[in-house]
Amino acid sequence: MQWQDFKLNKQLLDAVAEAGFESPTEVQQKCIPLVMGGQQIIGIAQTGTGKTAAYLLPILMKTKFAQGQDPRVLILVPTKELVVQVATHTSTLAKYTDLRIVSIYGGIGPKSQIENIQNGVDILIATPGRFMELYLRKEIITKQIKTLVLDEADRMMDMGFMPQLRKIFEVIPNKRQNLLFSATYPVKVERLAEEFIEFPVRVEVTPQATVAKKVEQELYHIPNLRTKINFLERLLIDQIEFSRVMIFTRTKEVADNIFKYLDRKGMGPVKVVHSNKGQNTRINSMNEFKEGNLRILVATDVASRGIDVVNVSHVINFDVPIVYEDYVHRIGRTGRAFQSGKAITFATKAETYHIKQIEKIIREQIPVKELPADIEIAETPFEEKQEMAREIDRQRKREDPEYKGAFHERK
Repeated sequence: MQWQDFKLNKQLLDAVAEAGFESPTEVQQKCIPLVMGGQQIIGIAQTGTGKTAAYLLPILMKTKFAQGQDPRVLILVPTKELVVQVATHTSTLAKYTDLRIVSIYGGIGPKSQIENIQNGVDILIATPGRFMELYLRKEIITKQIKTLVLDEADRMMDMGFMPQLRKIFEVIPNKRQNLLFSATYPVKVERLAEEFIEFPVRVEVTPQATVAKKVEQELYHIPNLRTKINFLERLLIDQIEFSRVMIFTRTKEVADNIFKYLDRKGMGPVKVVHSNKGQNTRINSMNEFKEGNLRILVATDVASRGIDVVNVSHVINFDVPIVYEDYVHRIGRTGRAFQSGKAITFATKAETYHIKQIEKIIREQIPVKELPADIEIAETPFEEKQEMAREIDRQRKREDPEYKGAFHERK
């Protein structure tokens, strides 16, 4: 299929060509005609498959031109980073239209966002919390909303947005087109869909929690934190192969420590993003990374879905994620838009349990590689050894409630 087959107008076709989208992806081929036809949709597509354009192009085609003062399209996403990302996509595709796109999110004062809404809006992109806040202040008039998009629905459920979403469903018109997009389809998302979408068409582009075909995966068993750092340093010495790298950690503290270490070693340019960083700092760091001014971005899972960068050469999972779907989202930062990429995961003995769970949901084994012989294997400190033993105990108890464990109290 070619873009012309969708009967898009010249303004959109010109914007698509300028954005460098050569041919429609599978999710775009399946969704665009359905959205244009007014269908209610549940779209299950992994990150990096082009699902944002799959709903934006038909929405822009139907919305056509600026009209009235109040929003006609509401796009809800779970994080500030995703609001910025979707707004950027929308502006790119709506470049040759006069549609007014406004984005609203928390973490900063609402004054400028309210002014933007008062100047007139056609498409409103929002986090649920900030939307309800401004609605309750009577700054958002909802009666013209004809289309509702819930993007990254699984992440919204993980972050506990169900109460806010229910309130939003109550205050927007019942007669509207609903589009729900999610990388995975757990029970929570299924319940959400049942609650607010009637007779949807389900579009599943790849089986749930499938990793992108272009991503080569590697797993290294590493005894402790210090050895992980030694190996990370060894990998990053190769600046040609490791040209644009995202490093994911489980905690803000580890992310900060890795950032400081790499910065001190002169391996950057490097920045760190997590929820303690100010909103502008996070957006600026991500933009620098997108533009190629940063070699390394260290992040917690707050950024695993909030960044769309082509040509990320490597994703390194310094820690194994314990929300298993996050593995798919993390490694989906590479291998985007038909590019290839590599995802490297470091796992201690205590993290092996999580690897097995991840392999179950992605329905494949992650190839195990041997650590190079010249990597210095550090001795595991006593405290780290104890914490790993406790964690292995917790995992065994989860599997077998009768298991007493190495740390149970002996009578």
